[in-house]
Amino acid sequence: MNAAANASKKILIADDDSSIRLVLSQAFTRLGYQVRATGNASTLLKWAEEGEGDLILTDVMMPDENVFNVLPRIRKERPKLPIIVMSAQNTLLTAVNAADAGAFEYISKPFDLDDITAAARRALSRPADSEAAKAQARAMKDERLPLIGRSAAMQEVYRTVARLVGADLTVLILGESGTGKELVARALHDLGRRRDGRFVVINLAAVPRERVETELFGRGGEDLGKLVEADGGTLFLDEIGDMPLDAQSRLLRVIDGAEPAINPRTSRPPNVRIIAATNRDLRGLIQQGLFREDLFFRLNVDPVRLPPLRDRVEDIPDLARSFLLRAAREGLPSKTIDQSALDRMKTHDWPGNVRELENLVRRVCALYGEELITARIVERELQDHAPVVGESGPLTLSQLIERHLAAHFADQPDGLPAAGLYDRVLEEVERPLIQLTLSATRGNQVRAAEILGLNRNTLRKKIQDLGVEMVRGKR
Repeated sequence: MNAAANASKKILIADDDSSIRLVLSQAFTRLGYQVRATGNASTLLKWAEEGEGDLILTDVMMPDENVFNVLPRIRKERPKLPIIVMSAQNTLLTAVNAADAGAFEYISKPFDLDDITAAARRALSRPADSEAAKAQARAMKDERLPLIGRSAAMQEVYRTVARLVGADLTVLILGESGTGKELVARALHDLGRRRDGRFVVINLAAVPRERVETELFGRGGEDLGKLVEADGGTLFLDEIGDMPLDAQSRLLRVIDGAEPAINPRTSRPPNVRIIAATNRDLRGLIQQGLFREDLFFRLNVDPVRLPPLRDRVEDIPDLARSFLLRAAREGLPSKTIDQSALDRMKTHDWPGNVRELENLVRRVCALYGEELITARIVERELQDHAPVVGESGPLTLSQLIERHLAAHFADQPDGLPAAGLYDRVLEEVERPLIQLTLSATRGNQVRAAEILGLNRNTLRKKIQDLGVEMVRGKR
């Protein structure tokens, strides 16, 4: 929008801080807009009811009234008037209230002047009360909520979480990599009775098997372990399917109240809520002798099952817009997305689920100069990062591993797994390979070593190091 076009637009500014009014007034005047500023909510309401202004830029806390009490009256009189809310009270509640009041966007203080002017341009250039504007308001609200989605599948998740928030039960969260299992665990903690305690996370897939018990229970002295660290709060055990059997036994004793671990600070056993998560088939692991059935039943009282993104594609537009807002708040260029791009996203399989979608959005924001994300851009990114698969027939072992690793990378908060990935991947391949070979030979280590092409002593050491269970298979 050029200066001549700007001159026909008037911005109403309301803030009790005279210096902020001055800075904003000067900035928008330099851009060619008409500006009118006030230090109280009643004057802002009067101007709006008289038909003044094409955009409102307002603080929340005003000397005479909270703006959230005024905005519904403005929306009733001027439903198409865009409103940008600013606040130094940077809480989830403030952002949600702004969205509920119909604000076009919420901007936290201290703000970047470029962010304010960019938001104003978007507000003034969009069709009033358009579907895009409503989607923007939803995204602004959603971006600050722990879970996003209005699909039937997500509504079922919300109902399950609501049942579990008020209780203090052990919880098992099931879902593919990247579906948001840790977000659900955090929501259960933050909304539950232990919200004032610590939320402690241990990713069991990232901890060497021989160190899992030490990580959980400590070594004594100053090293107290995650269990004591989470005393009074929540211990989130991510990828519990990777927990060794010995550690599973001790965890079962913790849940049953029989574990003798003591918090030296309180001289009492740690009082911890256990939330576990996995993307693996625990019943299959039980059949293989790799997971304790009694522990499974303790965890699986009221499981939370997270749907893969391909089963809730109607949530993709809200998720994508939310990730665009998050990226902009973190310093990446601000962008919008058109319907063609969203339609293309809905046809993708998303093996990395929501995390893969977020990573795609962040790449597009960082790598492309266009302000509008189109289907062409999305198509290019999806092709560039697609796993290599055969054109016909089943996937090869190499292709399956590549797809699994792509999902694993996508599941990491910054796209980078923890150090030691090479050894962990080799261990994940070696353990089932040796386990299945021993099952096929009915536990005959000499025959298994021949099939694997290993020295028998080498095989025996690997069985011990990897914690392979000596389960006899059927011929």
